[in-house]
Amino acid sequence: MRRPGLTAAMLWPALIIMAPLLLGPLFALAQESLKPYVGGRIGGDDAGALTLDNYALIAAPEYVRYFLDTFRVGLISSGLALALGFPMAHFIVRRARPATRRVLIGGLVGTLFLSLIVRVYAISMTFGPLGPLSGFSRLFGIRSNSPDGAELMVVLGLMNTTLPLVALTLIGTLQNINPRLEEAAMSLGAPRWKTFFLVTVAMSVPGILSAGIIAYAFCISNLVVPMLVGRGFILFVSNLIYSRFSDVANFPGGAALSIVMMVISVSLFYGLLHLVRSNWQEAGK
Repeated sequence: MRRPGLTAAMLWPALIIMAPLLLGPLFALAQESLKPYVGGRIGGDDAGALTLDNYALIAAPEYVRYFLDTFRVGLISSGLALALGFPMAHFIVRRARPATRRVLIGGLVGTLFLSLIVRVYAISMTFGPLGPLSGFSRLFGIRSNSPDGAELMVVLGLMNTTLPLVALTLIGTLQNINPRLEEAAMSLGAPRWKTFFLVTVAMSVPGILSAGIIAYAFCISNLVVPMLVGRGFILFVSNLIYSRFSDVANFPGGAALSIVMMVISVSLFYGLLHLVRSNWQEAGK
């Protein structure tokens, strides 16, 4: 039996505590983004009139390039993590023996406890110009010291950090799919590959979408990976925000970039959710 009064009584204290912690910093950023920037001081000019100049500067072509690189490289990295993570999760859930399954899941969880900096430098030492797999980039016709080589290193670094998250998310999704449904499809004459795509993958779409959103959000908000292996060729919006706040003390500019990035990201995620949900409902009719 549902108890709306009890549910509300338990929910409101958490909302009262969390709302200021979540909305307060956003309000402070929005307020700071409207202040005029004055060189030689930290933060905006509190005495000056509120202005939209900080947002107008973001429309410049050089800023647009940062946004395009962020979303493009993030999409490539999260897409590759999904492409590798789903077969990995499927093998762990459906094919691996119990002992092997425990070892593989333990390895995925263990990588999450490694420092992100250590993992990124490990990628750099392995695939960099002096690493044992330095010829990997030449398979794609890319020189390791070129801008494309730097982008490849960023993609590999982001994949290394998001692949365990994607695989663990999809393991939970596949465990909730009854394997008898796959057996029933094959018993009715469906080939294994068709069963895999029309039953297993189709029923995993919500989990795939969740894993993709988690991976994409992590990629486009990442600061460390492009900073360490981008070599100045690939910089994300997060790097630009960091520079505005820490290097030049342009708090209004950094705040405006943060607000624009948040609005674009939230709009993109809700747009993708609406698109997938609409297609899913049409397919079910």
